[in-house]
Amino acid sequence: MQTKLTLRLDDLLIQQAKTYAKQHGKSLSQVVSSYFQVLTKEVAKVDTPPMTRSLIGVLDGHHDIDVSDYKRHLEEKFL
Repeated sequence: MQTKLTLRLDDLLIQQAKTYAKQHGKSLSQVVSSYFQVLTKEVAKVDTPPMTRSLIGVLDGHHDIDVSDYKRHLEEKFL
């Protein structure tokens, strides 16, 4: 079942979206529908090895890590 949807967007954005749709041989409704499908699609789980899965998120919140020890290690190893 299809239902009509009214969106209020900036005029320039609408023109850009219409141009994009025309360049890709689609209607603006098809472009919006495709976008919503991608937006709401659940991320498919890739068959990653357990070791890789165990590392996911280990660095979250650690963007201020002091890398000077690691740099010093590399200098001693390779210089």
